[in-house]
Amino acid sequence: MLTETDVIVIGGGIAGAGVAAELAGERRVVLLEAEERPGMHTTGRSVSVHSETYGSPCVRLLSRGSRDHFLEGVDGRSFASDRGCLYLATEAQIERLDAFGGQPTVAPSIERIGEAEIRSLNPLFRPGVVVAALYERHAYSLDVDAIHAAYLKRYRRAGGVLECSAGVAKLEYSGGQWMAEAGSRNFRAPVVVNAAGAWGDVVAGMAGVQPIGLQPMRRTVALVDAPTGVDPSRWPLAIDIDEQFYFKPDAGKIILSPADETPMDPCDAWTEDVDVAIAVDRVQQVIDLPVHRVAHSWAGLRTFAPDRTPVAGFDRQAPGFFWLVGQGGYGIQTAPALSRFAAAMVCEQGMPSDLAEFGLQAADLASERFACRE
Repeated sequence: MLTETDVIVIGGGIAGAGVAAELAGERRVVLLEAEERPGMHTTGRSVSVHSETYGSPCVRLLSRGSRDHFLEGVDGRSFASDRGCLYLATEAQIERLDAFGGQPTVAPSIERIGEAEIRSLNPLFRPGVVVAALYERHAYSLDVDAIHAAYLKRYRRAGGVLECSAGVAKLEYSGGQWMAEAGSRNFRAPVVVNAAGAWGDVVAGMAGVQPIGLQPMRRTVALVDAPTGVDPSRWPLAIDIDEQFYFKPDAGKIILSPADETPMDPCDAWTEDVDVAIAVDRVQQVIDLPVHRVAHSWAGLRTFAPDRTPVAGFDRQAPGFFWLVGQGGYGIQTAPALSRFAAAMVCEQGMPSDLAEFGLQAADLASERFACRE
């Protein structure tokens, strides 16, 4: 069976769902998801926080352009809740903390605080260990499941077609059209959006398109009990300035991570016990947190482009092939802005005006910025 459409989107995670929802009102769209349901890999394992200071300068612009979407939510329900974010420094890390805080896209959003205020935000910090921090007051916890589900609901309401258990087995370009073989069906469209996450270069290779050099990296997360009698619900997210660990409250427990970045091939990632142990040890060095058991642990892949900034735009050497990959650890917090940008580019409508006012440029996201593709 052959389905004719305007745009084929490959990948039903937050990137694919977001751009599909934005496109569905303008184009006929088919969204192809390899798994039995969307969001089973990176999107479904995210503990995302919206921070306008996290990531590369371009990522920060996209995060800024996404804030209103999260705060407004849908049907009167916000996707965001107040959290705050602390970047932590020991005495030996002060210079790096101040260098980070002095960056033009960071400085307006943070304030430098000392040990007393750090301990007022979280009294479990060990005295004399973390001596300074940068505090981003307006950082938010995000309801990832609700954000993803809202995009899929909006997509279906606009008439979009979602095909699950439809991994792409073949992708060819002929006569101005892309033909995708997925599941037991064939789909044809002049535009294909590669939102395949860790499999982005695999999809490109299947299509005969030069890969970008995407690198999936495993990130480990563990969930532990809060100390008896301690309510961590108002703690801010805490990140080591050298990103050697982070921790945050979650439904009465505490999420912690060693902020590992283990290079992997695209796969369904699983935790390693040693990474969980490293996470516990690093966090225990800065806060008084007895850990008697790990309630749960999981891992996901964060897939980076070579410069750790997302890739979004048509490939100059492959007509109708649109990249939407390399979101790394910022895919959720940048999804609204990146989805709007990508949909505008696919429809040849130009940069959304608010993103242009923030200073975003299409060249910042284009695949041609990499030397291997010149």
